[in-house]
Amino acid sequence: MQYRDLGKTGLKISQLGFGCMRLPERKVGDDKYEIDDEVVIPMIRRAYELGVNYFDTAAGYCHGNSEAAVGRAVKPFRDKILLSTKLPLWEVKETADFRRILDRALRRMDCGHIDVYHFHAINKRVFDEKIIGFGLLDEARKAMDEGLIRHLAFSFHDDPDNMAYIIERGEIFASVLMQYNLLDRSNEEALANAHAKGLGTIIMGPVGGGRLAEPSPLSERLGERDQATYELALRFVLGNPNVSCALSGMTSTDIVEKNARVAADKIQMTAEDQRAVAERFEKLKALSDLYCTGCEYCMPCPKGINIPQVFTAHTYKNVYGMPVHARNIWNTFGEGRKEGAHPSVCVSCGACAKKCPQKIDIPAKLKELCAEFAK
Repeated sequence: MQYRDLGKTGLKISQLGFGCMRLPERKVGDDKYEIDDEVVIPMIRRAYELGVNYFDTAAGYCHGNSEAAVGRAVKPFRDKILLSTKLPLWEVKETADFRRILDRALRRMDCGHIDVYHFHAINKRVFDEKIIGFGLLDEARKAMDEGLIRHLAFSFHDDPDNMAYIIERGEIFASVLMQYNLLDRSNEEALANAHAKGLGTIIMGPVGGGRLAEPSPLSERLGERDQATYELALRFVLGNPNVSCALSGMTSTDIVEKNARVAADKIQMTAEDQRAVAERFEKLKALSDLYCTGCEYCMPCPKGINIPQVFTAHTYKNVYGMPVHARNIWNTFGEGRKEGAHPSVCVSCGACAKKCPQKIDIPAKLKELCAEFAK
């Protein structure tokens, strides 16, 4: 295992971290679940044996059971690792909730302190209204003075331009957790800025939330014939010198061992190699028979069709060679479903095509995709 600096904390962090959001569970009632300790404890302990020293959980993960399970698993080596969890800000209604929820996390994990404590899933509005509004930075300082928290962090879910705003005003933040992967590089500049400011930078979704773990020809299409797509994806993230650690939501010991083998290499990608892969990826999209940039100028559709998302399904199937994920996207369309109306309700009004900078015949393409996904 290779280790990197966690910003200016003085800590060394394994470049592969264990994301504990998808730990194997079993159903024990109509709507009750429990962690499968027979699978999870050996899996987490094997990760530690292979050098992983960063374990990341949260109050709501795995039906609320992840914190306690992680605490049980890491008990024999608790003081030799970095344990991270998160404050669910949606539960915070007043200042006192900070300490109540922190104490709950410590009880669940059966430990005396948390190494990296995150404000969970924040954006600029939540930062202003709750973290600043309720004086939560001061509450965090008190907990740090008591030794309950070693370092304060935040997980970021917002427009990349707002990350700098939060870093500048949250002067005690030591680390930030953000999404960054081959499929979504929108935080790339913000990532570089956070690193330059001295923050640790933890990456969630390095394999695209599991999408790039799906067997596919994408790696070969990008000219990387000697490695699987998941490996290319992980190496791409770790090849960025601004990254401290990439979190993987591992669900089996086999996945742990595969990812650890990748993370054992000192050189993941040179900066030149990383740029080359990114450029080939963009060219691959541009050379597809449908090049939607996702600008959303075609929106809103009078019939409620999420046109960019429909075209995303096309891209995953026909460009990246990932039909399973493409089908999963397609299944989110329809009356009452989260991504809006089904593409089949298009009446060919042409309003979208008139506004498309790429001059795509959108109504015609929607019909083609309906026929293609009906097979």
